[in-house]
Amino acid sequence: MRTPVPVLLYHAVTDDPPPWIAEFTVTPRAFEAQLDAVVASGRTAVPLSVLASHLAGRGGLPPRPVVLTFDDGFADLPGRTAEALASRGLPATAYLTTGALTPGRACLLPPAPMMALAQAPLLEQYGMEVGAHTVTHPQLDTLAPRALRRELCEAKATLEDVLGHRVAHLAYPHGYNSRAVRRAALDAGYASAVAVRHALSSESDEPYRIARLILRRSHTVADVERWMEGHGARTAPFPDSPATAGWRMYRRARALVRGPGFAG
Repeated sequence: MRTPVPVLLYHAVTDDPPPWIAEFTVTPRAFEAQLDAVVASGRTAVPLSVLASHLAGRGGLPPRPVVLTFDDGFADLPGRTAEALASRGLPATAYLTTGALTPGRACLLPPAPMMALAQAPLLEQYGMEVGAHTVTHPQLDTLAPRALRRELCEAKATLEDVLGHRVAHLAYPHGYNSRAVRRAALDAGYASAVAVRHALSSESDEPYRIARLILRRSHTVADVERWMEGHGARTAPFPDSPATAGWRMYRRARALVRGPGFAG
């Protein structure tokens, strides 16, 4: 029997998000209520590296773990969001899109208030683990091999230079991946990679496409409570559906005509 492990995916936490990310934004008030629900559930929050080590057979998990993750690196992250986590003793993992945090650097993400790359060490001071989320936020499963390697390796090297230590964990933009992308993540030196999958992870999930549950503005505390109980979504691992495979083929064909696209 697979034991469900909720891995939550947040983006911006703000009352006033840009329209393009509004669907995946929660307000500070909702965020704090959701964190309180996590604490009340009795689950033990761990950084993604703890789950990844377990999946690789190198360590155990607490009896009822939960993982909190944050993608992209929006401006709220090293401030009120990190403070809300720290005040509740909740570790988390932040996956940063390096191009979006570097002025003048090309990036596919639309404009939004973002943190600065130099603030990455501050996240660690708050008890957050830092991982990579590529340079430009492309659909990785549509890229040619050289471009794929560049996205994975350059983001990793940039963060390692800022933090002064190895960066071992990756998040695929919008969760898009394939067998070739997962192999490239391994070859680039990542110890794990998270997808989306809109599912609970588990103690037997796949280390290079760990399932996450994406938080939308429509989600309520009751949704979070159900996930903490191990309900409300299917449990990974499971194979890609025919619809997922078909959508990947369509996006690849579109990328051949239009070039790399924003993974959104």
